[in-house]
Amino acid sequence: MRIPVASSTSYRGRNERPNLLLLAAFVIIALGAGVITYLLGPATSPEAAHWYGSLIKPAWMPPSRWFAPLWATLYGLMALGAWLIFRERYHRARGIALFAYWLQLLLNAAWAPVFFVTRSIGAGLFVTLALLFAVAWTVREFGRVRASAALLMLPYFAWLCVVVAMNYEIWALNP
Repeated sequence: MRIPVASSTSYRGRNERPNLLLLAAFVIIALGAGVITYLLGPATSPEAAHWYGSLIKPAWMPPSRWFAPLWATLYGLMALGAWLIFRERYHRARGIALFAYWLQLLLNAAWAPVFFVTRSIGAGLFVTLALLFAVAWTVREFGRVRASAALLMLPYFAWLCVVVAMNYEIWALNP
């Protein structure tokens, strides 16, 4: 049975109730990517702390205490955006948008093992560049489904531009 939909973003295409448990699941999954970085990074791993502490870092790099609250906020915003896309049940671009979201989240989670475990600054730079392109794609696909979801991803994209610059500078300063 076909359900008539007035337009690709009409209200009839969305779940009628917000389903806050599903939103919580999206937030928990997004925060999981951050937990990987936290567990493998200098905050909890003595080996990573020693190695990372020995690296030359750019003078303009923000203090490390900023990273956890900033990333937590960004993970919350991206999860909210993905949840809004998920609620667009009948939009034909929903599947591609969610695929782009999960791909960028996977790349986000992959950065810490690549950077801290393998201690490969160059490979970490490659992952951050791939992540930047994946987030740009996600923003584009989210925008096709729901503009507000794409807007929620923009702070993440902007911060990733800074992250790529930091990763590049660390790579350049530590041959």
